[in-house]
Amino acid sequence: MASFFPMAAPAGLRPDIGITCLGSSRRYCSQCCQHTSLPPPFSDVKGVLSNISSITDLGGFDPVWLFLVVGGVMFILGFAGCIGALRENTFLLKFFSVFLGIIFFLELTAGVLAFVFKDWIKDQLYFFINNNIRAYRDDIDLQNLIDFTQEYWQCCGAFGADDWNLNIYFNCTDSNASRERCGVPFSCCTKDPAEDVINTQCGYDARQKPEVDQQIVIYTKGCVPQFEKWLQDNLTIVAGIFIGIALLQIFGICLAQNLVSDIEAVRASW
Repeated sequence: MASFFPMAAPAGLRPDIGITCLGSSRRYCSQCCQHTSLPPPFSDVKGVLSNISSITDLGGFDPVWLFLVVGGVMFILGFAGCIGALRENTFLLKFFSVFLGIIFFLELTAGVLAFVFKDWIKDQLYFFINNNIRAYRDDIDLQNLIDFTQEYWQCCGAFGADDWNLNIYFNCTDSNASRERCGVPFSCCTKDPAEDVINTQCGYDARQKPEVDQQIVIYTKGCVPQFEKWLQDNLTIVAGIFIGIALLQIFGICLAQNLVSDIEAVRASW
């Protein structure tokens, strides 16, 4: 049984995946902290990686630390489960099962809190999107991320196209001399199946039109409501994924405890 236990542990807690997360995070840190030019092939990706903080805008929190913590926890628990099973070390197996149980209850608590404070989460998402709308032209990676999001969800802005008034290039003020004044990015435009080439100027002056005419040219629904609609439409799939992860964790805890009982029973018979 010991030889099969490590593979039965949840995939997210296998040490090889933890090492991958740690390696990716370490590479990010080493690249973004260097002010000198990087040798190929890293020179091409430095601009992308060094702007993650500006894209996420999480109040100075760098998402790479989240990857470091998650990767470290995955590696430690996966290592404890594997070595504990192979060496029949009951301490490591108990460590594995106890901390896996703690993670399970933390996930359960996070799910309950997310449901209770869903309005607060919605406000934070709205704040997050609007902050990035303001910086749309400041960073090419951020621009591509927003364009992809709006095209995928078929949305425009956080709660509507008028959110683009927050951007200095798209606002409708008289002092704005930009050609994009009172417009929206091309990713807000409804797609014509007959067009093979993307018209990057399709959003010009779009918000100067009456609302009825706007609905023909651009997406008028915001990305936050569209995301909520997607969650509702795919609630079964999303719930199934979370339940599957929870069952894998419970399965890993049961296997660890069962193996501990077997080891202790054998030792007691000596």
